[in-house]
Amino acid sequence: MGQERDTMTSPKTLQGPLAWSQIWRRPLPHSPRRPLRLLTRATLSLVAGKLIQCKGAEHIHPRHDPFILVLNHSQKLEALYLPALINFLRHGKLVHFLADWNFCLVPGIWLFYHYGEVITVARKPAKPRFLNGLKPLFTPKEGTLALAMHQLKRGKSLGIFPEGTTNRHPTELLKGHSGAARLSLSLGVPVVTAGVTFPKLLPGQATPEGIPFSLEFAPAMCPPDHLSAKRIDDVRQWHGMLMQGIASLSQKQWNPKLRRSQ
Repeated sequence: MGQERDTMTSPKTLQGPLAWSQIWRRPLPHSPRRPLRLLTRATLSLVAGKLIQCKGAEHIHPRHDPFILVLNHSQKLEALYLPALINFLRHGKLVHFLADWNFCLVPGIWLFYHYGEVITVARKPAKPRFLNGLKPLFTPKEGTLALAMHQLKRGKSLGIFPEGTTNRHPTELLKGHSGAARLSLSLGVPVVTAGVTFPKLLPGQATPEGIPFSLEFAPAMCPPDHLSAKRIDDVRQWHGMLMQGIASLSQKQWNPKLRRSQ
């Protein structure tokens, strides 16, 4: 898997809020599509005042591709503005996120999926259920895991919210899905853990939409040589290590028994 050479650098720490000039004048040379550049800048403009701080952006620089980025998920709108912020930090070089297909049913969201080259996950049913008839329009015939592996083999990086759903619990991470761990072990791809925190969140308060946030990326974790994707216990062990990394960065505790947000 090759790495692309890039002379552009990302700041180790980005202090918010983002200025209009930063968002609209910063070059995005790795983004070949004008609609994607416009969506990225427009999305960041809407949340520019919400960013408090971003640390460790050097760990997701394009020169480190391919990697799997895993992070906690506390607000629904994170699925839009975090990929935009990450795209911005990487000078337009996409991280291909995995996301639920049913968000495509929301007017306008399909544009983000299409231009962001999102890999749709067909696990969850739509609400109301009659909308499930539209699922074939928004999901690929090839399985999600196969598509994700294909992107990694091409040298592309992936973004995964392993909790699999919005978790507003202020102090606990959900058990999560082990797909990122399995992909990492199968291909020997490193994993970058990240954590979203909310410095203005009151103690014990469930995370509301739109609250100011900070984001921190840790150095990549390489899958241990003695672990194998063919052994379920090994996958679980690596998954646990990744979730502990997210927990540390998000200032939460990983609860391997918690399957749904409380």
